[in-house]
Amino acid sequence: MATKDECAAALDRLAAKLGGLDDDRRAKNDFERTVSCTVPDLGVAFHGRMKQARLVGVVDYEDIGRLPNAQIKLTIPSDDLLALVDGRLNFIQAWTAGRIKVSASFGDLLKLRKIF
Repeated sequence: MATKDECAAALDRLAAKLGGLDDDRRAKNDFERTVSCTVPDLGVAFHGRMKQARLVGVVDYEDIGRLPNAQIKLTIPSDDLLALVDGRLNFIQAWTAGRIKVSASFGDLLKLRKIF
């Protein structure tokens, strides 16, 4: 099981990866949504905003009951979060296998698939 700090670092890597998209790819994936990522095995959640294909303003919540509502909600075990961010886990395959739970509109799911 990964630690809270490792998960936070993985989300930082994801933010850096998204920040490094070229202008053409960023323009194609320009949408703004609030995003939460709950890591149940650690009892922690993260909340931020996807804006212009960037992940910004990520805050962690150890009291998941205080987590603000989000338009895109992910629930993922800590080890799977690290594997997903590091490219060792395919988003769609993990989602269809039930390893990742996603609560989002169908359109947002398609947009997420293009980014990951």
